Amino acid sequence: MDIETWELASYVVTVVGLPFAIVVFMLERRKERQNEGEEIYQKLSDEYASFSRLLLENADLRLMSEEIPNERLSPEQRERKTIIFDILISLFERAFILVYETNMSSQTKRLWSTWDDYIRSWCKREDFRQALPELLDGEDPDFGAYIREMAGESRKSRSGGA
Repeated sequence: MDIETWELASYVVTVVGLPFAIVVFMLERRKERQNEGEEIYQKLSDEYASFSRLLLENADLRLMSEEIPNERLSPEQRERKTIIFDILISLFERAFILVYETNMSSQTKRLWSTWDDYIRSWCKREDFRQALPELLDGEDPDFGAYIREMAGESRKSRSGGA
């Protein structure tokens, strides 16, 4: 081959091959990020499943059904309840830091929606809302603001919007 053919081939590679390689690289990178997000979500889901087992082991506290006023709980039960709420806050904070974004992609919204449901569900409990000030002491400020907002919404909806 002569030099002109080599030059033409290099132009074709530059004009076609380089942009193609960039597109392939970007698609692979996007796929990696999506897989990383799903892996994080799976690990967090496993942690919530472990937390659910903890709730089952402490069924006497009735944390998944009726609320038992603290006055009706023994000191040991109140202690376990506080510890369980603390574990839950840690789990919610981890999910918030790893998944939540202000401007979420549709994939991130899908991953976050389950955690948002969990948070909203727990914020419906009066005893959980009452424990929040102490539980949130020293936690991530953005997470604290988020969960306080959810608790406020739950409080308003439970009291009929007042």
